[in-house]
Amino acid sequence: MGDFKKMEQAYKASSKLLEKRMAKERPIDLDILRKVKESSIIIVAGAYDKIELVLELIKVPYILIQPHEVSHIDLRSDQILIINCPGNVYEDSLLKIKEFVKKGGFLFTTDWALLNILEKIFPRYLKYNQRHTADDCVRVEVLDKSNKFLEGLFNEDADPIWWLESSSYPIQILDKTRVKVLIVSKEMQEKYGESPIVITFDYGDGTILHMTSHYYLQRAELRTKRHKMSAKEYAIKEVGLSADEAEMEELKGLSLGEAESAYSTTQFISNVIVEQQKKVKKRKEEKEEK
Repeated sequence: MGDFKKMEQAYKASSKLLEKRMAKERPIDLDILRKVKESSIIIVAGAYDKIELVLELIKVPYILIQPHEVSHIDLRSDQILIINCPGNVYEDSLLKIKEFVKKGGFLFTTDWALLNILEKIFPRYLKYNQRHTADDCVRVEVLDKSNKFLEGLFNEDADPIWWLESSSYPIQILDKTRVKVLIVSKEMQEKYGESPIVITFDYGDGTILHMTSHYYLQRAELRTKRHKMSAKEYAIKEVGLSADEAEMEELKGLSLGEAESAYSTTQFISNVIVEQQKKVKKRKEEKEEK
């Protein structure tokens, strides 16, 4: 089975692992995820990334638009705007996106959108370092383990590997007081000059989240004995399922490394959606109290 087919299977398995784990550990958050309305999430289609495929697997509704349509739609401050790589929107959309964030919207971008979106809107915050990556995998480390976006991604003893798409754009942080780095890679820094993998910062009342490479991973790298263990062992030992709960057809033939790569990205996007929904609810309640 090729890498892409394996990862496709891994994502199907991860969606089931996610639901079982959240039902046990975070039932309230799972309920929030289940109640997301289609209009809450706007995804801008990309030629190279397909975040919408992950949302389909975890049964979260969304509206998919083409890059040129950003200029014509109304964006609300309670929405999440996800822009897939490469992020080639019209120039007149950039100010609109900036105002959307300023008023409280959540912007999530991947890879080349660093240059095509973020660097243009927030030139003093971050930029592409002009040293694109190879098709590669690097070991990563979570810097801020208390951040809610990262809840449940990796266990303490995990040694996660992050896939870099060929020609991914490393993130150079310009404003280190405003931009917060969530996940780093020393290996990334050694090879390509910058260590940040996932970053976030606030602007106005809104939030920006950006990650290097593509969200929908197409392969995983199995470096260690742990990575080569079975996905079922991962489900039991690290996700916390019982042996019976881990008896899933989707896990058969998968390695721990493949399951972990898919699960971490599935959990990540779920966390982002849940946290934004909570923020919107809190903002609404505060407004009603005034």
